[in-house]
Amino acid sequence: MFFDIHTHAFHPKIAHKAVDHLNTVYHLDCRGDGTIEHLLEREKAAGIDRCIVLCAATAPAQVIPANNYAMKLQREHEEVIGFGTLHPAYVDWEDELERMKAGGLRGIKLHPDFQGFALNDRRLLPIFESAQDDFVFEIHIGSDDPLDKAPSSPFMLADLMRSFPRLRVIGAHFGGYQMWDYSLEALGDFENLWIDTSSTTPMIPRDFVLRMLDRFGPERFLFGSDFPMWEPVKMVEQFRGLGFVENTLRRIFSGNFEALFPEKA
Repeated sequence: MFFDIHTHAFHPKIAHKAVDHLNTVYHLDCRGDGTIEHLLEREKAAGIDRCIVLCAATAPAQVIPANNYAMKLQREHEEVIGFGTLHPAYVDWEDELERMKAGGLRGIKLHPDFQGFALNDRRLLPIFESAQDDFVFEIHIGSDDPLDKAPSSPFMLADLMRSFPRLRVIGAHFGGYQMWDYSLEALGDFENLWIDTSSTTPMIPRDFVLRMLDRFGPERFLFGSDFPMWEPVKMVEQFRGLGFVENTLRRIFSGNFEALFPEKA
């Protein structure tokens, strides 16, 4: 099996608007239309068997609809593993954790930039405490902002991992979008931290990828395309083109996922 840890698909009513927003924020020309149908078509073309689809609520009122959609995608598409979401301003988060678990979700996506909070927001602490044994967190890390103004950073993630040693986290974008030097400095020593490759390999040189791999170990990396921002076929080709030995590629494309989510593999 071949897994993509980091993808997005939006409800048909908002897919076009969501893609336009991504294009504006990241100054890109997204390679997909944001729908689940297009995602699964492009994943199949890349030889990817299963994908995690990430949902994030940009406001507390969106938490339940976002989680309903994640459950629906997982229920209707055998290739999909849905990640739900929470928001620190959502007051009924304890009940929602139970509902997410009962609905078969085993992961939670947080995107501090888009959701409008900082990763060190103290309202998140009881959520992490309660969710850490039942859910894996996928967290967007990094920013174009200066370090002291960034909603998330590798240093914030390191503080979080120290505070919750049992918390299982996937640090998106090599642990720090546009902050990869800080990722290398701050994040190499946590047993329950994994790094995904999304929205990074097109932007950093091979020798830096090798340094990251040496620092974290190949057992900590998970392949992610970040569709619709990037084309899965191209991302697979680009990652294979880095010249890793086949055993390392197998770990990153499948083995590490199977170890992290044995019930989903």
